[in-house]
Amino acid sequence: MYVVSMNKQQIKKLTYSAICLALCLVLPFLTGQIPQIGSALCPMHLPVLLAGFLCGPWWAAAVGAVAPLLRHAIFGGMPPLMTAIAMTFELLAYGLLTGLLYRLLPRKMSSVYIALITAMIGGRVVWGVAQVVILGLTDNAFGWAAFWAGAVTNAIPGIIVQLLLVPILVVALQRAHILASDVVSPEKK
Repeated sequence: MYVVSMNKQQIKKLTYSAICLALCLVLPFLTGQIPQIGSALCPMHLPVLLAGFLCGPWWAAAVGAVAPLLRHAIFGGMPPLMTAIAMTFELLAYGLLTGLLYRLLPRKMSSVYIALITAMIGGRVVWGVAQVVILGLTDNAFGWAAFWAGAVTNAIPGIIVQLLLVPILVVALQRAHILASDVVSPEKK
């Protein structure tokens, strides 16, 4: 018989990952299921980015990889399958990059922003590559203009929300000692 042994830290990461996954499933309801508003505010991105800080790269990557396809399966095709597939790669990259960079960089407030911005850029590039591959398989073109519109122009409100909200949440979690090993002292900011 195989017995799984998890230590307290692993259980915390599993629990935080489950909470972030649940948020990925629920937050899009705030956009009223209107795809244009959802594309602008990117509600599934926030929990995945936060998971990178809370749970580390591997758990966050798992949350990002599972969330779009699970949401598609549970909520009647929202997001649509092709969008969900591209988002799977994008959110996986967000979680992985945020978690890796935050673990590798010094514990300063600037590191939160560096990890966040790098992950946002990297995830959008991965999304663009996924779109090229997916749309290339369906004989639809995906060029620079479509990438720029989808990754930047249409997502500006979401980018602003992410840049404002995620660092505030990370600092709050640090002060609450939920990220106890990652506490940033005020003099290091």
